[in-house]
Amino acid sequence: MARSSKRYLFLVDDEPIQNEMLKDYLNERFLYDVKIFDNGEEALKNMSLNPEIVVLDYHLSAHNPDAKNGVEILRQIKDGYPATQVIVLSGQDKIDVAVDTMKYGAYDYVVKGESAFSRIENVINNASELHKMRTINKGYRNTILMLSIVIALITLGAIYFILVKPRLGA
Repeated sequence: MARSSKRYLFLVDDEPIQNEMLKDYLNERFLYDVKIFDNGEEALKNMSLNPEIVVLDYHLSAHNPDAKNGVEILRQIKDGYPATQVIVLSGQDKIDVAVDTMKYGAYDYVVKGESAFSRIENVINNASELHKMRTINKGYRNTILMLSIVIALITLGAIYFILVKPRLGA
């Protein structure tokens, strides 16, 4: 099965103007295929795209009072897709909210404001670098595993030709 070479970044915010502005900002700086969602439930339905990064608003109930909040969506993302880095974006500058999101696996917490976009850019750069390092590390682990198997087969072959084959020929 061929793997898609697209790298996805999801923006999940119930404020469409915020989503569009952030999408435009990120499209100028990154090569991600940016997908916008106005609620967490829609983003969850599309997690099969395996986004590398999700920028998730903390409050997602502007249009639907029954919508799950950012922490609930964060928990579901991390349960099903632990490698996806989630950046929580919020208008709340409360340490307990930030700590709560980090406790459930958020990569970072960014407060909405005039420097939020540049802060998100920096966080995405760091998360992207982490993803790259994990991918390289996985490649090294697979290479070591394959080399270990080859060495084990060579060793077994040598044992066979040294100890077993001479006895069979006698």
